[in-house]
Amino acid sequence: MSDAVLKVTVLPRSSINKVVGFEGDTLKLKVKSAPVDGLANRDLIALLSKHLKIAKGRMEIVSGHSSRIKIIKFHDMSDDELLAALND
Repeated sequence: MSDAVLKVTVLPRSSINKVVGFEGDTLKLKVKSAPVDGLANRDLIALLSKHLKIAKGRMEIVSGHSSRIKIIKFHDMSDDELLAALND
């Protein structure tokens, strides 16, 4: 099984951790923490883990560690499974 990849835009310093929705092919997310010492990245992974109901270890930020726009890889998850989980 191949790994699914998702492009996300993160809005740090928001009032709530929330999945906003898609803007084109990019998923928009809000996280409370500031982009300092990887805190926003940690909150991003935690938010996606809770929203998609998958383990944090199955996700990896493959690019954009210090950018608002990131590419997330989901290990052992097809694109169809990812889209189904996002739409639940």
